[in-house]
Order: sequence, then structure tokens, then C-alpha cells
Amino acid sequence: MAEDHKMTYADPWMLPETKGFWEALNDGKLVIRTCNDCGRGHHFPRAMCPHCYSSNLEWKESDGTGTIYSFTAQQVKGGGKYVYAYVEIADRVRAITNIVDCDPDALQIGQKVKAAFRPSASGQNILVFTPA
Repeated sequence: MAEDHKMTYADPWMLPETKGFWEALNDGKLVIRTCNDCGRGHHFPRAMCPHCYSSNLEWKESDGTGTIYSFTAQQVKGGGKYVYAYVEIADRVRAITNIVDCDPDALQIGQKVKAAFRPSASGQNILVFTPA
């Protein structure tokens, strides 16, 4: 069982261009930085679109669902496993995250997941996913 209750999440490094992302997580929402010129989203949030280099960006709320693109499970001291994954959360937008509250041996590429939130040391919500 992937038991995240033993995992301590470090405080994120916040930059001005990521402020909207972190604020949305604290409100229980997942937002994707999206380019108004090429129409593509990207994660991790940046001040400039990594696809067309435009700075004409906005936040678009995601429904919080996704699919597992790739993952690995790491055995931890004292038993249990942590699952690290790439989750595709929007059209071609992938995030590196943890999969929690699951049996790591039952996970599969392409499996549906949904956004969940866990507090960091300071209380800032961190994005994780659980099986849908």
C-alpha cells in the first residue's frame, strides 16, 4: 500500500509566475497555465509558453482527472512504497507527482486518477493523485 501519511512534503519553491497554481491548490483546485496564442497548456507553470515562447498566458481550471503516463514504486524503510508518476492531466500536459492511497502493485499505465491535495510542512497544499 502506498502510504503517504508517513511522507513529509517539503515546502515548494514559489516563484511569482507560479503563485496562481499554489493559490488554486490551497482552494482545492487544479489549474493549468495555458497559452492564449498557441492554445497549449504546460506544467510546471512558467512565465513564458515553452511551446511558442509567448507570454500571453492564463490559468485554466482542470477537472482534476488524469491518466498514469508512467510510474515507479520505491520501497521505503519500515515497509510500504512511495509511487512516483508522470500523470497526463490535460491534452499533452504531464505532471510529475505521487500516487497515494493505492496498492502500487495494482497500478497500470493508462489508469484513471484524480487530483488530491496534501499539506507541506508549512501547510501549503501539494498536488498528488489517487486512483479514480
